[in-house]
Amino acid sequence: MDAEVAILSGAGKVVLDVRRGDGPKSAFNYTMASLAAREALISRAPDSAAAAVRAIVKAHAALKKDITLAAKAGRALFPEREAGLIAEPVRRDLPLYDAFIGEEFVLGMNGFARAQGILKNDAPYEKVVATEFTNLWN
Repeated sequence: MDAEVAILSGAGKVVLDVRRGDGPKSAFNYTMASLAAREALISRAPDSAAAAVRAIVKAHAALKKDITLAAKAGRALFPEREAGLIAEPVRRDLPLYDAFIGEEFVLGMNGFARAQGILKNDAPYEKVVATEFTNLWN
């Protein structure tokens, strides 16, 4: 949303958007909107974690069916000016709305994290992704 405000005000512009193929192909796996939870929470409240996944999948489907829902939600969360802008970036990003997190993405993030000095070794896919919820992704 901040990028949309900056672009429309003339204060900024998108120089690189790896999600749309700018930059090296591997950079696509450097960023992803996601929901993160500690393993302890998932173990303690698996029904709540599953409900969160289902809610995200349903929200994606609802927005793909009716983009005006973005503006409705925006009015509840943002000041009036920004609420009126939210539908366009959501419409533009709809092709990226997918709950699926594949092994290739995790490998890419591992590589990025190693290059930044955050990780010394790859984190296994099963430790990064709550694979018990993959059946809820569709």
